[in-house]
Amino acid sequence: MDIIKVFSSNLRKYRTSLGISQEAFAEKAGLHRTYISAVERGKRSISLDNIQKISDALGVETYLLFLDNEKSSIEGENR
Repeated sequence: MDIIKVFSSNLRKYRTSLGISQEAFAEKAGLHRTYISAVERGKRSISLDNIQKISDALGVETYLLFLDNEKSSIEGENR
């Protein structure tokens, strides 16, 4: 499992489900838009402090950003 890929994908999924732009989300999280963009593309490492800021701004439990939902759905289909 590529944890950075999973985190970036989940961040994008939750942000878009809220219907907000990277810019609006970055402001809500107290981070810069280019930083959020780089994280969503898997181009930046991210500190625990920023992970917490992101989960708070998304309104989701932190652990949800690390769940590999694609893998879970594929495993569920194979049962």
